[in-house]
Amino acid sequence: MLDDQRYRAVQAKDGRFDGLFYTAVRTTGIFCRPSCPALTPRRENVTFFSTPAAAVGAGFRACRRCRPDRTPGSPEWNVRGDLVARAMRLIGDGVVEREGVPGLARRLGYSERQLHRSLTAEVGAGPLAIARSNRAQLARTLIETTDLPLADIAFAAGFGSIRQFNDTIRRVYAVSPRELRRGPRGATNRLTLRLPVRQPFDGGGLLAFLRPRAIAGVEIVGEDTYTRVMTLPHGPAVARLTLAGDHVRAELELTDLADTQAAVQRCRRLLDLDADPLAIDAALAADPILAPLVAARPGVRLPGQVDGFEVAVRAIVGQQVSVAGARTILGRIAARFGADVSLPMAEELGLRRTFPRPEDLAEAPDDEFSMPRSRAAAFLRVAQAMAAGGLTLDPGTDRDEARHRLLAVTGIGPWTADYIVLRALSDPDVLMPTDLVLRRELAARGITTEHTDRWRPWRSYAAVHLWRAATEERND
Repeated sequence: MLDDQRYRAVQAKDGRFDGLFYTAVRTTGIFCRPSCPALTPRRENVTFFSTPAAAVGAGFRACRRCRPDRTPGSPEWNVRGDLVARAMRLIGDGVVEREGVPGLARRLGYSERQLHRSLTAEVGAGPLAIARSNRAQLARTLIETTDLPLADIAFAAGFGSIRQFNDTIRRVYAVSPRELRRGPRGATNRLTLRLPVRQPFDGGGLLAFLRPRAIAGVEIVGEDTYTRVMTLPHGPAVARLTLAGDHVRAELELTDLADTQAAVQRCRRLLDLDADPLAIDAALAADPILAPLVAARPGVRLPGQVDGFEVAVRAIVGQQVSVAGARTILGRIAARFGADVSLPMAEELGLRRTFPRPEDLAEAPDDEFSMPRSRAAAFLRVAQAMAAGGLTLDPGTDRDEARHRLLAVTGIGPWTADYIVLRALSDPDVLMPTDLVLRRELAARGITTEHTDRWRPWRSYAAVHLWRAATEERND
């Protein structure tokens, strides 16, 4: 996107571009979202940045009026699979806070110098600066929306010290943390946050997909809510997500507040909240065959996940069995191998177990499960590979490499590998040509494999539309 095009979006105060880029005004020293309601600055006084970190690094502070930190994340990092995109996804998940920049570089398979050079060249800031910007955004949200003491917020947001917390907030927002806060506060590990959403958002369609697949004791799906236990780096947590129009209300209870950033990012990935629905819908609707489906269901999202290993087990268990049958088996696996959860919020909602981790299943015998031993052996091989570090399914994983490694596992074929890559790694361009439902839908509409190339890079979203169409036809 050229700077002149960006400026026209700023002139139009076009909210569709919020989160895609940031506008910095040299005469005021602030940066804004494109839709900022303030008077449009003169073109010669404006410069553009792709991330808040780059704007802060150049000496600008966040606008107090339009709150650029409240925009959804850039959809670009979900679409791409290169080094920069993988790094941005891992930084968003809090890897720098947990493992430092050396750990981030090690996960990506590059040197720290190469990683810093690549990020700086493309987004204008290195990994540490991006992580600090993310910490500041999360800290402001916690300051303004929770009852946590400021010292606890500094820790929850990933700051190494109170001094670093105070200095960063002052640099980014030009006020102290105490000035951002009003009213009495108390301590708790329960948080309620607003997760911004790009419109349109077919949240109801996501819940319709998740509802019949909910694992007993791990997940509950209501009319407009999704609640589950998830395993985070410092212990189990509970998330209750409620669809609320222009945002999703996230109620979290964490074992450790240091997992706040990871919890938020995993909830966003689960509901695909950083997608660009207007761009996706426009591309798919350009095909007359898909246009009626897009018109009927604008803003379709990919069903994501909070745990890549869980998706892998779901995919293998779900081979050649009904959704209900797979759900029953998965419930038994969670009851037998998952960890007990004692968080008060979990007890209030009737949630009892985490889904097992790879290391929980790696040594289990393949006759422990109510399913064909060959299928059980397949997900045990995945558990062993992930426990040993030979296979990863985290946000920074190279999607092509992951598919290649999955296909090398005995018992995993193209359908299973594609399903895992689509859901666990949020790949936007997986068609799954071996899926029986999709094959029927493509054949019924006279769509050839060559024709589907028109849908790139959004073939995963096209697949979701076709799945939904097949489900609705069966229900009619």
